[in-house]
Amino acid sequence: MGTAGSTAASLGGAGLRVAVVVSRFNEKFCERLLAGAQAELAGLGVAASDIEVVHVPGALEIPMALQWLAQSARFDALVALGVVIRGETYHFEIVSNESSRGVMEVQLETGIPVANGILTTENDAQTEARIGKGGEAARVAVEMARLRASIYGQPK
Repeated sequence: MGTAGSTAASLGGAGLRVAVVVSRFNEKFCERLLAGAQAELAGLGVAASDIEVVHVPGALEIPMALQWLAQSARFDALVALGVVIRGETYHFEIVSNESSRGVMEVQLETGIPVANGILTTENDAQTEARIGKGGEAARVAVEMARLRASIYGQPK
């Protein structure tokens, strides 16, 4: 077996270009997700100049921004960050399901890895407990970008 998926070889972010799309809805949480993602990317060696942050109104707008970024061919990986907290209506299910579906479609249609860090929670306490997912999503993005490069024999 090859080492294409080897974790040790897949977590170096130097030279990677990463875009992060973050929702402004539930901003107090989203900004913390973003800070975690940026810290993780920096810790993995991704240069600040190689990170682009794009803000969108809400979780339903994240997939469109991801698609535009993927189509630009400027990025090795993308990160989606947002927070959808259950309310009293069915709207929660629509936003949760459709944003997730859209994120998956972007990566499958474009071949650019997209790490889904959109939290779907019942309340603020659950959101607080999962706020570290921003950093986890950043780590997934780097690992998948490295895996893609190793599969396609790219030097990154």
